[in-house]
Amino acid sequence: MKKMFFALALVMSTVGTSFGQTNGQTLGLRLGYPTELSFQTGLTKSTRLELGLGIRDYSYGTNFSFSGVHQWVWDLSSLSPGFNWYAGVGGQLGVYSNSNKSYYPLALLGQIGIEYNFRIPLTLSLDYRPAFQLTGIYGSENAFIGDGICLGLRYRL
Repeated sequence: MKKMFFALALVMSTVGTSFGQTNGQTLGLRLGYPTELSFQTGLTKSTRLELGLGIRDYSYGTNFSFSGVHQWVWDLSSLSPGFNWYAGVGGQLGVYSNSNKSYYPLALLGQIGIEYNFRIPLTLSLDYRPAFQLTGIYGSENAFIGDGICLGLRYRL
């Protein structure tokens, strides 16, 4: 567990150094499946990278995941100032453990969502992130996982 948090801190500091504050950065939570600590950093005027460290606890085991999604962001300020919508693609690597064994699921991700940037440094988002699991928790079976709806609450750094 300590190694996972150290690795996340290292990745976040590298990303922040590489891309600077071009379009700002956010840090917060994605609440849903899985609940994630979320970090976003701007890459260009209309793209960003979102990194997440997730956890989901089942009655029969625990799943930790690390995800990275490249997102394209479009302005919806014609509806109301502060609104954006976004879509992206990425990947996820997990560690699933139960009393018998540990598995390492790997998945491709898609994401689509809407967000509102308040006048204070707070962003609220709602997104859907389906996954296509390339390696499963019980072997190498492929599976579509479509229950990735999350509410995001992030502080703009």
